[in-house]
Amino acid sequence: IIAAYDEAGVPNAMNAAWGGMFTDEHIGICISQGHKTTKNILATGAFTVSMATAEQVVACDYVGIVSGNRERDKVAKAGFTTERSEVVNAPIIKELPMTLECEMVSYDEENCHLVGRIVNVSADESILTDGKIDYAKLRPITYDPVNHHYVELGAKAGNAFSDGKKLK
Repeated sequence: IIAAYDEAGVPNAMNAAWGGMFTDEHIGICISQGHKTTKNILATGAFTVSMATAEQVVACDYVGIVSGNRERDKVAKAGFTTERSEVVNAPIIKELPMTLECEMVSYDEENCHLVGRIVNVSADESILTDGKIDYAKLRPITYDPVNHHYVELGAKAGNAFSDGKKLK
């Protein structure tokens, strides 16, 4: 869920399915110019990306199907409350317990590609185990574009940088 303030300080948020991290510090998202959130990011140079969760699936879907260009208070209507990030000029959605706080690096109008530099990751204590984010507690969801479902993530499938060593 991408969130940004407009020039008057009103938060807006949207559900975006096409994006990901491509370095430890950078995130890329495909987001068209017509979105209110895009306009806000271009005006303020900052945004947050919060992980959508199974617990908040209805609100997360709502901010994806309702345009901020037509509904000024859609964040509040979704039941979300926000607080200002301490490190970027963007809102943190309190009901979503993990947030990437980002500065805009670039926006390519031709292919609608937004690049942000992650300057902070905030996580609510409720999703931590031994000081690390626990995805079983976070219960993140992803979009299945084939079936138009949200799918809860969480089952461990293997060990990164380790399991492949069996083939060496």
